[in-house]
Amino acid sequence: MVGQAGQLNRRNFVLGVAVAPLIACDRSEKIAPPVTALPKTGNDDLVELVKLDPGIRLDIRYATANNFTGRQLYDQPRAFLVRPAAEALVQAHQAAQAEGYGLTVFDAYRPWQITKKLWDATPAGPLRNYVANPKQGSKHNRGCAVDLSLHRIDTGQLVEMPSGYDEFTKRAHRDFMDSSPEAIANRTRLQRWMEAQGFRGISNEWWHFDFAGWEAFPILDIAFDAIG
Repeated sequence: MVGQAGQLNRRNFVLGVAVAPLIACDRSEKIAPPVTALPKTGNDDLVELVKLDPGIRLDIRYATANNFTGRQLYDQPRAFLVRPAAEALVQAHQAAQAEGYGLTVFDAYRPWQITKKLWDATPAGPLRNYVANPKQGSKHNRGCAVDLSLHRIDTGQLVEMPSGYDEFTKRAHRDFMDSSPEAIANRTRLQRWMEAQGFRGISNEWWHFDFAGWEAFPILDIAFDAIG
Protein backbone atom coordinates (compact mmCIF):
# COMPACT_ATOMS: atom_id res chain seq x y z
CA MET A 1 0.00 0.00 0.00
CA VAL A 2 1.16 3.52 -0.70
CA GLY A 3 0.53 6.52 1.51
CA GLN A 4 -1.04 9.74 0.34
CA ALA A 5 2.37 11.37 0.03
CA GLY A 6 3.46 8.74 -2.50
CA GLN A 7 5.59 6.71 -0.10
CA LEU A 8 5.09 3.48 1.77
CA ASN A 9 3.63 4.34 5.15
CA ARG A 10 4.74 2.54 8.30
CA ARG A 11 1.10 2.55 9.39
CA ASN A 12 0.19 0.11 6.61
CA PHE A 13 0.51 -3.39 8.00
CA VAL A 14 1.06 -7.01 7.05
CA LEU A 15 0.50 -9.46 9.93
CA GLY A 16 0.60 -6.53 12.30
CA VAL A 17 4.03 -5.31 11.18
CA ALA A 18 4.62 -2.19 9.12
CA VAL A 19 5.48 -2.58 5.46
CA ALA A 20 7.77 0.43 5.10
CA PRO A 21 11.53 0.10 5.54
CA LEU A 22 13.28 0.73 8.81
CA ILE A 23 16.05 2.75 7.19
CA ALA A 24 17.84 3.25 10.50
CA CYS A 25 18.97 -0.37 10.61
CA ASP A 26 22.54 -1.50 10.03
CA ARG A 27 22.67 -3.66 6.90
CA SER A 28 26.38 -4.43 6.93
CA GLU A 29 28.16 -7.67 7.82
CA LYS A 30 26.69 -10.40 10.04
CA ILE A 31 27.29 -9.83 13.71
CA ALA A 32 28.51 -11.99 16.56
CA PRO A 33 25.88 -13.36 18.96
CA PRO A 34 24.29 -10.54 20.96
CA VAL A 35 25.76 -9.73 24.35
CA THR A 36 23.39 -10.82 27.12
CA ALA A 37 25.22 -9.47 30.19
CA LEU A 38 26.16 -5.92 31.03
CA PRO A 39 29.88 -5.07 31.24
CA LYS A 40 31.06 -4.28 34.74
CA THR A 41 33.14 -1.28 33.74
CA GLY A 42 33.88 0.99 30.81
CA ASN A 43 31.78 2.91 28.32
CA ASP A 44 29.71 -0.08 27.19
CA ASP A 45 27.36 0.17 30.18
CA LEU A 46 23.81 1.32 29.56
CA VAL A 47 22.73 4.48 31.34
CA GLU A 48 19.09 5.28 32.09
CA LEU A 49 18.48 8.72 30.62
CA VAL A 50 16.15 10.10 33.29
CA LYS A 51 18.60 9.15 36.02
CA LEU A 52 21.31 11.11 34.27
CA ASP A 53 18.98 14.04 33.59
CA PRO A 54 15.48 13.95 35.12
CA GLY A 55 14.43 16.82 32.83
CA ILE A 56 14.48 14.57 29.76
CA ARG A 57 10.90 13.54 29.10
CA LEU A 58 9.89 10.03 28.03
CA ASP A 59 7.10 8.97 25.69
CA ILE A 60 8.16 5.37 25.07
CA ARG A 61 5.82 4.26 22.34
CA TYR A 62 6.93 0.61 22.29
CA ALA A 63 5.81 0.28 25.91
CA THR A 64 2.27 0.90 24.62
CA ALA A 65 0.23 -0.13 21.60
CA ASN A 66 0.69 3.39 20.20
CA ASN A 67 3.40 2.41 17.71
CA PHE A 68 3.60 1.13 14.16
CA THR A 69 3.06 -2.52 15.14
CA GLY A 70 -0.11 -1.75 17.08
CA ARG A 71 1.05 -3.86 20.03
CA GLN A 72 3.10 -3.43 23.20
CA LEU A 73 6.69 -4.60 22.81
CA TYR A 74 8.40 -3.31 25.97
CA ASP A 75 7.40 -4.30 29.49
CA GLN A 76 8.64 -1.02 30.93
CA PRO A 77 8.59 2.59 29.65
CA ARG A 78 12.31 3.21 30.08
CA ALA A 79 15.11 4.60 27.90
CA PHE A 80 18.82 3.79 27.96
CA LEU A 81 21.89 4.65 25.90
CA VAL A 82 25.55 3.68 26.20
CA ARG A 83 27.28 6.12 28.51
CA PRO A 84 29.01 8.37 25.93
CA ALA A 85 25.78 8.72 23.94
CA ALA A 86 23.73 9.34 27.09
CA GLU A 87 26.11 12.05 28.27
CA ALA A 88 26.03 13.67 24.83
CA LEU A 89 22.22 13.61 24.87
CA VAL A 90 22.24 15.43 28.20
CA GLN A 91 24.39 18.14 26.60
CA ALA A 92 21.92 18.43 23.73
CA HIS A 93 19.07 18.71 26.23
CA GLN A 94 20.83 21.48 28.10
CA ALA A 95 21.33 23.39 24.86
CA ALA A 96 17.62 23.00 24.08
CA GLN A 97 16.65 24.16 27.56
CA ALA A 98 18.66 27.33 27.12
CA GLU A 99 16.26 28.24 24.31
CA GLY A 100 13.05 27.17 26.03
CA TYR A 101 12.77 23.59 24.76
CA GLY A 102 13.22 20.10 26.13
CA LEU A 103 13.84 16.67 24.62
CA THR A 104 11.09 14.05 24.49
CA VAL A 105 12.44 10.54 23.86
CA PHE A 106 10.32 7.97 22.02
CA ASP A 107 12.87 5.13 21.90
CA ALA A 108 16.55 4.52 22.59
CA TYR A 109 18.27 1.20 23.38
CA ARG A 110 16.22 -1.66 21.97
CA PRO A 111 16.97 -5.26 23.02
CA TRP A 112 17.97 -7.50 20.12
CA GLN A 113 15.13 -9.88 20.96
CA ILE A 114 12.62 -7.17 20.05
CA THR A 115 14.28 -6.77 16.67
CA LYS A 116 14.03 -10.54 16.18
CA LYS A 117 10.34 -10.55 17.09
CA LEU A 118 9.64 -7.95 14.41
CA TRP A 119 11.65 -9.93 11.86
CA ASP A 120 9.98 -13.27 12.68
CA ALA A 121 6.52 -11.71 12.38
CA THR A 122 7.23 -10.55 8.83
CA PRO A 123 6.63 -13.03 5.97
CA ALA A 124 9.68 -14.15 4.01
CA GLY A 125 10.20 -12.24 0.79
CA PRO A 126 10.55 -8.58 -0.19
CA LEU A 127 8.68 -7.38 2.90
CA ARG A 128 11.71 -8.30 4.98
CA ASN A 129 13.59 -5.45 3.33
CA TYR A 130 11.51 -3.22 5.55
CA VAL A 131 12.43 -4.50 9.02
CA ALA A 132 15.77 -4.81 10.81
CA ASN A 133 17.48 -8.13 10.15
CA PRO A 134 18.52 -9.64 13.51
CA LYS A 135 21.56 -11.21 11.81
CA GLN A 136 22.84 -7.69 11.32
CA GLY A 137 21.28 -5.88 14.24
CA SER A 138 20.64 -2.17 14.49
CA LYS A 139 22.17 0.86 16.13
CA HIS A 140 19.28 0.82 18.58
CA ASN A 141 20.48 -2.64 19.67
CA ARG A 142 23.89 -1.11 20.40
CA GLY A 143 22.43 1.61 22.61
CA CYS A 144 23.67 4.16 20.09
CA ALA A 145 20.44 5.39 18.48
CA VAL A 146 17.66 7.53 19.82
CA ASP A 147 14.25 8.57 18.49
CA LEU A 148 13.06 11.87 19.88
CA SER A 149 11.31 15.19 19.43
CA LEU A 150 11.04 18.52 21.24
CA HIS A 151 8.57 19.94 23.72
CA ARG A 152 8.12 23.50 24.93
CA ILE A 153 9.17 23.97 28.54
CA ASP A 154 6.54 26.64 29.18
CA THR A 155 3.59 24.53 27.97
CA GLY A 156 4.93 20.98 28.17
CA GLN A 157 3.46 20.31 24.74
CA LEU A 158 5.24 18.57 21.89
CA VAL A 159 6.18 21.00 19.16
CA GLU A 160 4.88 20.81 15.60
CA MET A 161 7.02 18.71 13.27
CA PRO A 162 6.55 18.02 9.55
CA SER A 163 5.18 14.55 10.33
CA GLY A 164 4.21 12.38 13.25
CA TYR A 165 6.62 9.94 14.86
CA ASP A 166 6.81 6.56 13.09
CA GLU A 167 5.20 8.05 9.99
CA PHE A 168 7.15 6.85 6.99
CA THR A 169 6.03 9.21 4.28
CA LYS A 170 7.77 12.02 2.44
CA ARG A 171 6.79 14.27 5.32
CA ALA A 172 9.24 12.41 7.55
CA HIS A 173 12.21 13.10 5.26
CA ARG A 174 14.71 15.67 6.45
CA ASP A 175 14.60 17.47 3.12
CA PHE A 176 10.79 17.72 3.03
CA MET A 177 9.96 21.42 2.86
CA ASP A 178 6.21 21.44 2.11
CA SER A 179 5.30 22.05 5.72
CA SER A 180 4.69 25.03 7.98
CA PRO A 181 7.61 27.35 8.73
CA GLU A 182 7.29 26.47 12.42
CA ALA A 183 7.54 22.72 11.76
CA ILE A 184 10.61 23.20 9.57
CA ALA A 185 12.21 25.44 12.21
CA ASN A 186 11.58 22.86 14.93
CA ARG A 187 13.09 20.07 12.87
CA THR A 188 16.14 22.26 12.25
CA ARG A 189 16.46 23.10 15.96
CA LEU A 190 16.44 19.46 16.94
CA GLN A 191 19.00 18.55 14.31
CA ARG A 192 21.27 21.44 15.29
CA TRP A 193 21.32 20.53 18.97
CA MET A 194 21.85 16.82 18.29
CA GLU A 195 24.57 17.22 15.67
CA ALA A 196 26.49 19.61 17.93
CA GLN A 197 26.90 16.69 20.36
CA GLY A 198 28.05 14.05 17.89
CA PHE A 199 24.76 12.60 16.71
CA ARG A 200 23.84 12.24 13.04
CA GLY A 201 20.36 11.99 11.62
CA ILE A 202 19.21 9.71 8.84
CA SER A 203 17.57 11.07 5.71
CA ASN A 204 14.14 9.47 5.99
CA GLU A 205 13.26 9.97 9.67
CA TRP A 206 13.62 13.41 11.27
CA TRP A 207 13.30 11.85 14.75
CA HIS A 208 16.15 9.29 14.45
CA PHE A 209 19.76 10.06 15.42
CA ASP A 210 22.80 7.78 15.57
CA PHE A 211 25.72 8.45 17.87
CA ALA A 212 29.13 8.76 16.21
CA GLY A 213 31.36 5.76 16.88
CA TRP A 214 28.49 3.30 17.18
CA GLU A 215 30.64 0.63 15.49
CA ALA A 216 32.68 0.25 18.68
CA PHE A 217 29.69 -0.97 20.72
CA PRO A 218 28.29 -4.51 20.73
CA ILE A 219 24.80 -5.67 19.85
CA LEU A 220 22.98 -6.14 23.15
CA ASP A 221 20.08 -8.36 24.15
CA ILE A 222 19.48 -7.31 27.73
CA ALA A 223 15.96 -6.79 29.06
CA PHE A 224 15.22 -3.48 30.73
CA ASP A 225 14.58 -5.08 34.12
CA ALA A 226 18.02 -6.72 34.00
CA ILE A 227 19.79 -3.39 33.56
CA GLY A 228 18.89 -2.12 37.00
